[in-house]
Amino acid sequence: MTRYVGAIDQGTTSSRFIVFDRSGTIIAVDQKEHEQIMPRAGWVEHDANEIWRNTGNVITGALAKAGLLPSDLAAVGITNQRETSLVWNRHTGEPIHNAIVWMDTRTDQLVTGFARDGGQDRLRAQTGLPLATYFSGLKLRWLLDNVPGAQAAAEQGDLLFGTMDCWLTWKLTGGSDGGIHVTDVTNASRTQMMNLETLDWDEDILALFNVPRACLPTIRSSSEVYGIATGALQGVPVSGILGDQQAALFGQACLNPGEAKNTYGTGCFMLMNTGERPFPSTCGLLTTLGYKLGDAPAIYALEGSISIAGALVQWLRDNLGLIAHASEIEALARTVSDNGDVYFVPAFSGLYAPHWKDNARGVIAGLTRFANKGHIARAALEATAFQTREVLDAMTKDSGVAISELRTDGGMVVNELLMQFQSDILGVPVVRPKVIETTALGAAYAAGLAVGYWNSTQDIVDNWGVDKRWHPVMDEINRASLYASWNKAVSRSFDWVNP
Repeated sequence: MTRYVGAIDQGTTSSRFIVFDRSGTIIAVDQKEHEQIMPRAGWVEHDANEIWRNTGNVITGALAKAGLLPSDLAAVGITNQRETSLVWNRHTGEPIHNAIVWMDTRTDQLVTGFARDGGQDRLRAQTGLPLATYFSGLKLRWLLDNVPGAQAAAEQGDLLFGTMDCWLTWKLTGGSDGGIHVTDVTNASRTQMMNLETLDWDEDILALFNVPRACLPTIRSSSEVYGIATGALQGVPVSGILGDQQAALFGQACLNPGEAKNTYGTGCFMLMNTGERPFPSTCGLLTTLGYKLGDAPAIYALEGSISIAGALVQWLRDNLGLIAHASEIEALARTVSDNGDVYFVPAFSGLYAPHWKDNARGVIAGLTRFANKGHIARAALEATAFQTREVLDAMTKDSGVAISELRTDGGMVVNELLMQFQSDILGVPVVRPKVIETTALGAAYAAGLAVGYWNSTQDIVDNWGVDKRWHPVMDEINRASLYASWNKAVSRSFDWVNP
């Protein structure tokens, strides 16, 4: 009898393979970073072949660490950085260009052009999304415009488009030798080409973007057997796909309307389960797919997306040399008792929710001769908490639901200074689960449910447990003062880039 389920977690900075048991406990993990390619300001790319090689290496590495064979796995799930976009040749398997990463801003002129007729929200009714550089559809349009011959090849069916889940599924199931070209509803919902009601590609939007349907994957549910893996996972069913933030929602057992989680990774992403109908936002949030299990009705979510969270700590390390390792940021921030009235707005590629300003840029405000590197470090951590407050306020206004606690996950939740400040600035408890790798766990759950490894979503609820809970200790006057100063700093970042 097979004992475990595997999950590929293909993230913005690294790829991992994690093996889980029935209780959701990690049995083995292996991880490998990939290069961040930045050809010019605002452009961010990944080498898809490097990511595929790394994926194979971490699968082999994790299985070896646990002494497992592919036959010990009941299924494998995939979770991925969502809007990162790739086009490749279906016959050779070779990408026609590096993958364009979700935070890349090269499509800003396309956004401006499409927004001239109908405004930034012209596609919200169909897709739940504003026109922005964030989403995949205009990244595909850029590739078809800028790679010679790409439009004609796509129309002839020689090219395939997909997000990284789609690329990995195709490669795992045979690639150019019979690989399956599919994506799930959560990833498709981030392309700005899928209709939220029909869960299929929207013909009017495909015509607007001039995207050939022949290059697009088939949209499937988040939990079903798509195909059987070859290579390092020979014979294992590939049976779960969830975009990373939806996977974290699922892994955090936010299965009822009103339950919410926040993931602190490269960016920061809060999702609230809104049940079986799409919930339109009037406060700058995204309406998106939460998950869809087989033939069951789709579950929708409201999302607030923040582009820079953990990436700001990496920037302090790599660009300023303020720290040698990301883990040092908490100790440096603790060398000061407060932020010294310093605020860091990390609008490196514009601002996402709830502002949606592509022309904003990063600012450090409130500097005096008193400020030191400890204040900069503290302001960087607090920036993530302040941005989360903005999103939570918008979510409360949109949904009418006051959140009683916030479930957290992602790499930054080990930072206890951040977690306490997050609770303080929100005024509600912040909860860290026993298993913080909820993104990979969500993908594993989706895969395992499809093959009967777990019986029902009640198993997910039963597995979830609390590691630590932080309660607010800040008084309301101080909370309001800090947040007012943050909002003042945010306003200084607006309209930095000229049209």
